[in-house]
Amino acid sequence: MKKHRPIGVTILAVLSLIAAAVAIYYALIYFGLFPMSLGPLDFYNNNFLGGLMWVLMAVIYFVVFRWLWTVDPRGWMFVTIIAVLNLIMAVLSWIGKQSFAAVAPAILINGIILLYAIYPGTKAAFGMQNPPAAKQAAAAPPPASKQDPPPPAAKK
Repeated sequence: MKKHRPIGVTILAVLSLIAAAVAIYYALIYFGLFPMSLGPLDFYNNNFLGGLMWVLMAVIYFVVFRWLWTVDPRGWMFVTIIAVLNLIMAVLSWIGKQSFAAVAPAILINGIILLYAIYPGTKAAFGMQNPPAAKQAAAAPPPASKQDPPPPAAKK
């Protein structure tokens, strides 16, 4: 039986397609095939390596899109991991002589994806809820603390 895809999962899938488009945009700029950019791009003086890394991110986002579209739990796990990796790569690119304006689209899109992916309703759509042991521990009252007995009363 086919799983029902909630609107939130559809939004997450579309955001992953947008992230793939942003990654392709960066790859084309690094390879010198796209004449416009939002700022200077330089990935540690090795633009070919930067372009390859963005192509890899785009391919991964396309695979993640398919998993999200079919409500496969792997899609949720990978979209959170890839959003974090993409954020790290954007920050490293910024450190590597890029302007903040040049990496802002990647930071914005991947930040939104990460925040939306860890939202409890989105996690629940993929069956990623707290494990039963964690629920029991959260619901159980804290153990009674043993306090020191009161000191004996002074004799008169």
